[in-house]
Amino acid sequence: MNRRRRKKLLGRLFGAIQAGDVVAVKALLGAGVDPEGPDSEGTTPLYAAAVNGEAVIVGLLLLSGASPDVESRGVGAEGTALCAAACWGHTGTVRELLAFGADPNLREDGGIGWSPLEWANNGPHPETVALLVAAGADAGGGSEK
Repeated sequence: MNRRRRKKLLGRLFGAIQAGDVVAVKALLGAGVDPEGPDSEGTTPLYAAAVNGEAVIVGLLLLSGASPDVESRGVGAEGTALCAAACWGHTGTVRELLAFGADPNLREDGGIGWSPLEWANNGPHPETVALLVAAGADAGGGSEK
């Protein structure tokens, strides 16, 4: 697939994620779109799906090879998918990410930012907090930042 086509299909993938269009996401991934390909600002598809609470799309991206712990670098969309989902209390999305091996203790910003648990506590999103703690998140981390 040439560069121009890749870019066009990646743009369609982000549009489908934004619209919550599972069928289109599945078709685009089947056509060979890179599930980790960032947009022009550096946002990853997984982050975009996670921050919007699109658990099914998150699962499709992970099944297609997206790494659960990659940090997005987009403007206003930086961080890990698990932190993004935890921040907004998207418990189903958090559950999906954890099922695919997302690290419940991985801090954003190269390890110096907030953890998923800190984001969930800040929400506050008690159901998400409970899920993260059950998955092994360090409850001693607090939310002092």
